[in-house]
Amino acid sequence: MSVFVWIEQFNGTPVSLSWEVLGKARQLADARGTTVAAIVLGQGVEEIARQAIGYGADTVYLADDATLASFRLDPYAAVLKRLIEEHQPAILLWGGTSRGRELAAAVSADLGLGVAAECLDLRLDDEGNLVATRPIYTGNILTDVVFRRRPQMATVRARAFPMPEADASRSGEVIAIPAVLREEEIPVKVVGFEQAGTGEVSVAEANIIVSGGRGVKGPEGFQPIRELAAVLGAAVGASRAAVDAGWIPYKHQVGQTGKQVRPDLYIACGISGAIQHLAGMRTSKVIVAINKDPEAPIFQVADYGIVEDLFKVVPALTEVLKERLAR
Repeated sequence: MSVFVWIEQFNGTPVSLSWEVLGKARQLADARGTTVAAIVLGQGVEEIARQAIGYGADTVYLADDATLASFRLDPYAAVLKRLIEEHQPAILLWGGTSRGRELAAAVSADLGLGVAAECLDLRLDDEGNLVATRPIYTGNILTDVVFRRRPQMATVRARAFPMPEADASRSGEVIAIPAVLREEEIPVKVVGFEQAGTGEVSVAEANIIVSGGRGVKGPEGFQPIRELAAVLGAAVGASRAAVDAGWIPYKHQVGQTGKQVRPDLYIACGISGAIQHLAGMRTSKVIVAINKDPEAPIFQVADYGIVEDLFKVVPALTEVLKERLAR
């Protein structure tokens, strides 16, 4: 029984998280002595199917149809449900993006199956069943989820696993499958897209994030945050308080109701450390907190803390890093 992975794409470009998940699926399949199947849905996405083989898939189920050109829940879920019913995979994995979570939830609900969300680790028990590790209680506890039925399904948080290296010498089979729903059967229509912004590092995929909170005192207070982020090649993040105040757009929000991130380095500037925010970033590999309040809760999870005004520390840090990094 195979390990299946849904490969997310947008406008013909694969989402890198899908390759991270596919690499982990390859490890699980090798441990089970079974195969990996990737699922690619879209229009004009044959190249992504070929890439999936290089990243570890033995088989790729390719549904290339105009009804799948843009992500819509109904036609995508219909294809996934049919594949599950026909092939009965042992495990099905999804990237934990907004689309991946929505699709996993719909498919699991329709099939009466469970799904472990926002997983940080995946392994097999002695009987070859999936054990999914995920955070609960706003990240204060990690718990292992086991499954009663198959397929055993889980969504995976970004950067939970390393990006695998593509192997152009791998061979595999691409199997064309039809779409399930006709256009007239799909109630949702995509009329267009608006670009939210360009030239910025995505918070969801960044190795380094520099975030500002209520302590930046206003929209202009994010300027030193942005300057430090530019030197580090980092993404700019924000707490909910800063977003709710209208100082910075929602796409930068880190926390339980924003992006849940796991960068190599997270620098929190003027962020007190509310539970909602900690839930989105406490699994970062290294956390640096800059706050003039020595009692701020952020220091309880920080690896390094600086008790000082961020408007003194951040510009000084930026200048030092410019010299060290020659930027």
